[in-house]
Amino acid sequence: MRVALLTYSTKPRGGVVHTVELAEALAAAGADVTLWSLARGGDEGFYRPIDPAVTVRLVPFPHREGESVGDRILRSIALLGSAFEAGSADIVHAQDCISANAVGRCIRTIHHLETFTTPALAACHEKAIVQPYAHLCVSRSVADEVAAGWGLDPTVIPNGVDAARFATAHGDEWRARLDRYVLAVGGIEPRKGSLDLLEAYAVLRERRPDVRLVFAGGETLFDYRDYRARFDARLAELGGTPPEVLGTVDHDVLPSVVAGAAAFAFLSTKEGFGLAAMEALAASVPVVVRDLPVFREVFGHAVRYGGSPEATADALETAMDSNSLAAAGRALAGSLTWADAAARHLEFYERVG
Repeated sequence: MRVALLTYSTKPRGGVVHTVELAEALAAAGADVTLWSLARGGDEGFYRPIDPAVTVRLVPFPHREGESVGDRILRSIALLGSAFEAGSADIVHAQDCISANAVGRCIRTIHHLETFTTPALAACHEKAIVQPYAHLCVSRSVADEVAAGWGLDPTVIPNGVDAARFATAHGDEWRARLDRYVLAVGGIEPRKGSLDLLEAYAVLRERRPDVRLVFAGGETLFDYRDYRARFDARLAELGGTPPEVLGTVDHDVLPSVVAGAAAFAFLSTKEGFGLAAMEALAASVPVVVRDLPVFREVFGHAVRYGGSPEATADALETAMDSNSLAAAGRALAGSLTWADAAARHLEFYERVG
């Protein structure tokens, strides 16, 4: 079976990681896989080397100074669509709005639903849901949202987790550098709930002045300068030790950054699964998430749940004092493999293709 998997970027965002891991697992299961992506700003490859069993096709996407988000997304669709070879695959599987709009007839994984305010981007979002002939989601919660909004019936196939990569990681270097720290992965942006985490951290810091807050990641298509300005303004009001902002962390370094954390905070306001938090569980790091239905579904009793700044601070403090959920977290992360996800995808392709 010839499978084309398409994603919008080579950077390590959740949906991109999903696509890369799935591509390699499908190839290991015997599929002929081609991984397509836009290569933004001169990128020559993905955030990590790709198994040679997977064919990689990168479409150059040169940077344009001053380009709006809407124009950038529309140009992304046009460039990927013009380069994609539709007849080269039996299954065309788009992983995001950009690639689904670019390739026409396809299967679509809807990782989470976006909210766009501009007519052009709202139309792209809508088309990327209704145009594909078959749909997948990585959680039942998102599948239910899609069913309620569009009357569709997506099949649910959860993410896999490269649990061993995180279970064997050592965080001594990062603990020596930052002492005790709460880690958030995903950058400073609205969907990740960064301002809410800052408020919770201010409460926590009153009780535990030695605890640092660390942000890793942050590569995105969107312009969050206004949100970052609000974040910085609130930080100045709160005072104290500013967070450590690492930016995009090298693939080989990330497990040690995660393993060194005293707790992992995942306060996303909207999410399809929560792969970064699952990786933290694999590293035996206690996790605190926002109390959302999707997280109740995915994580169950393996994490602690926050809400208000005080409740989140309470959960983080408890997590740092007692890692009683570590065994449950490791078991959960270890139960989700990319090999199983690939086998279920191949069954799905045979059924709908």
